[in-house]
Amino acid sequence: MQRDIKKLEANLGVRFKDKNLLRSALVHRSYLNEHKNFTLEHNERLEFLGDAVLELAVTAYLYRRYSDPEGILTNWRSSLVNGERLAAIAEDLGVYNFLYLSKGEAKDSNKKARQYILANAFEAIVGAIYLDQGFRAADKFVRKTLVIQLGRIIKQKLYIDAKSRFQERAQEQTGLTPYYKVLSESGPDHHKKFVVGVFLEKEMIGKGEGYSKQSAQVQAAGQALEKKGWQ
Repeated sequence: MQRDIKKLEANLGVRFKDKNLLRSALVHRSYLNEHKNFTLEHNERLEFLGDAVLELAVTAYLYRRYSDPEGILTNWRSSLVNGERLAAIAEDLGVYNFLYLSKGEAKDSNKKARQYILANAFEAIVGAIYLDQGFRAADKFVRKTLVIQLGRIIKQKLYIDAKSRFQERAQEQTGLTPYYKVLSESGPDHHKKFVVGVFLEKEMIGKGEGYSKQSAQVQAAGQALEKKGWQ
């Protein structure tokens, strides 16, 4: 399938020297299962690279601009680079329309699955920019699309993570302390996906998925806050 990659470049504000780097950032593993002769690899290696570039870009920005303690800066960084935020940015940039997905993935209406794919694609795009044009270009892209949201995060205290908010509200409202339990694990060891539930006594209030137990717990807490109306 041919895609007009120039439209996506316009959305990103980046013109690639090697267009195939950008295309590779858009290839989901499932697509290769249906297209054995496809010449590009899936985006997981670029995602791995982009994750590191993204974290460095955000960390360096925070270090240079703010003199706050490490703990505060860490919370701000975590709020910036969380999967839901990356997915929302990728959605706004129109990335989903350019993804190479299997027919099954393309038809999947699961919101969380779509978010994972988009967040991973965003990281892969950052990795592709880094390989194509170096750290300065990747840093510029991260600042323009992601770091620009920091002011709102600080003003609205969105950096206080969902786990902390849910624990505080649960103790206020019920006198109970929530606990988390891994419900299932899937995928290879280097890219394992966790499904985690958050419980108050024996009742599961929320469920989340993530490629680390921590991210799955945060998502579960977010769902629990929404279910309880404690946002």
